[in-house]
Amino acid sequence: MPHVSTTVTDLYPTRGTAEVQVPRQDPVVWGSPDTPGPIATADLQAYERDGFLAVDQLIGDDEVAVYRQELDRLVSDPAIRADERSIVEPKSKEIRSVFEVHRISEVFARLVRDERVVGRARQILGSDVYVHQSRINVKPGFGASGFYWHSDFETWHAEDGLPNMRTVSVSIALTENYATNGGLMIMPGSHRTFLGCAGATPKDNYKKSLQMQDAGTPSDEALTAMASEHGIRLFTGRAGSATWFDCNAMHGSGDNITPFPRSNVFIVFNSVENTAVEPFAAPVRRPEFVGARDFTPVR
Repeated sequence: MPHVSTTVTDLYPTRGTAEVQVPRQDPVVWGSPDTPGPIATADLQAYERDGFLAVDQLIGDDEVAVYRQELDRLVSDPAIRADERSIVEPKSKEIRSVFEVHRISEVFARLVRDERVVGRARQILGSDVYVHQSRINVKPGFGASGFYWHSDFETWHAEDGLPNMRTVSVSIALTENYATNGGLMIMPGSHRTFLGCAGATPKDNYKKSLQMQDAGTPSDEALTAMASEHGIRLFTGRAGSATWFDCNAMHGSGDNITPFPRSNVFIVFNSVENTAVEPFAAPVRRPEFVGARDFTPVR
């Protein structure tokens, strides 16, 4: 059977010679108001407005203990550390993240399939979903570095080939999120504007960007304007709390110089109707453990 090439319109140009801003071309909530799911109508409307939804307790204390134990097991396993899916801190050499954790661990695979988790993704995205990316973020105390301001969609569009903003992330806290230990910050409403960044994507950019963001980083001027318009929300909460956020929300986190680790499990769901094509602004695809090419729906 001959190969048929398809051309996908690039709605969100980025990584060019200049920084550009483009109004969002896609819905925020793709499901209809009567799409069944665990999110109440008022909360869904707030998500559409702000680009995020905080849940005070997604999982219970007993469940947190199970996931913490599994996280500790993974980061202490020499075989996991040696795996390319493990990213280490540049200075301390401690594990920073372990990717594709739902494939490495059946414990985390069950969490992905949990209706409290995947049900919210289906409700927001209005379709079946698959896992575009999963990871555990360890962020130990005493100097774990943060994640600089960025839109995930900018990277996933440029380097993974996701055509549309039909992707949602959830960060589930496995430790207490204090105001002081490098918590997630989001600019509410920033998801309605796409910020196309300046500068070409180096080959194998992912190797550097997973430790320290460079390509795909907004300018200070653009970030100042966005923060002035939208403000910044810092997310705190007990272990078991969760934050859902839109793929285009401008977000980041600071360094953790406290003694208190901030560990979480991070799952990215993408619509099966928004599967990845070739990268829009990168010379090669990123590895599948960073940007999945298996579009099997979560069941």
